[in-house]
Amino acid sequence: MNTKRRLAVMIGAGIAPLLAVTLPTGTASAHGYVNSPPSRQAQCAAGTVDCGQIKYEPHSVEGPKGLKSCSGGNSRFAELDDDSKGWKATPVDSSTTFTWKLTARHATSTWQYFVGGQKVAEFNDGGAQPPATVNHQVDFGNLTGKQKVLAVWNVADTDNAFYSCIDVNIGGDPGGPGEPGDPDDCTATAWDAGSVYNGGDTVTWGDHTWRARWWVQGQEPGSSGEWGVWEDLGACAPA
Repeated sequence: MNTKRRLAVMIGAGIAPLLAVTLPTGTASAHGYVNSPPSRQAQCAAGTVDCGQIKYEPHSVEGPKGLKSCSGGNSRFAELDDDSKGWKATPVDSSTTFTWKLTARHATSTWQYFVGGQKVAEFNDGGAQPPATVNHQVDFGNLTGKQKVLAVWNVADTDNAFYSCIDVNIGGDPGGPGEPGDPDDCTATAWDAGSVYNGGDTVTWGDHTWRARWWVQGQEPGSSGEWGVWEDLGACAPA
């Protein structure tokens, strides 16, 4: 064996173990999320809601198939499971198009949509590779008002799926705080300065509905600014 060939063999033998250690194994090649209506991770990425690490990788909410969680069971993205975080509910019709943005396409078995743990739609791709943008028309039937939709992308040749939660207001008023639109009825109890409110609690004050983002007592709704403890859910009509 000449000198050059012996050198090539020695280099190859030295690099092979290094590659075996440093190259990832079993890495998922599929990533994606719902970006219209904006999912929770899309709102994080856009800065609409203040989030943690998920804002940098909204496409990475991956977990075992069959889960019913917005985070896909991933502790890094646990904020997506927090219903009191101030997610914006997009007004939609009873039949609405959901758009997935795929940053890496992969063979797909099914796409599923759930509301309240009940499946409202399923689309079967039969193992085909999807395009970079996937649209589904979802019919909500008799469902109305504010709902949390769980959208699931089931990959065909792995045990994992990708998860997106989308907050919607089915048949709801498109006018947000300070915007025109027919207000809903004021159904929440009136705010009381002496009461304690936890994150997610709603009250009526000044003909608006407000939701507490975290624990609060004695702070008047509307006095803490847009990013304060009280989130303005819009105008409401007194009963």
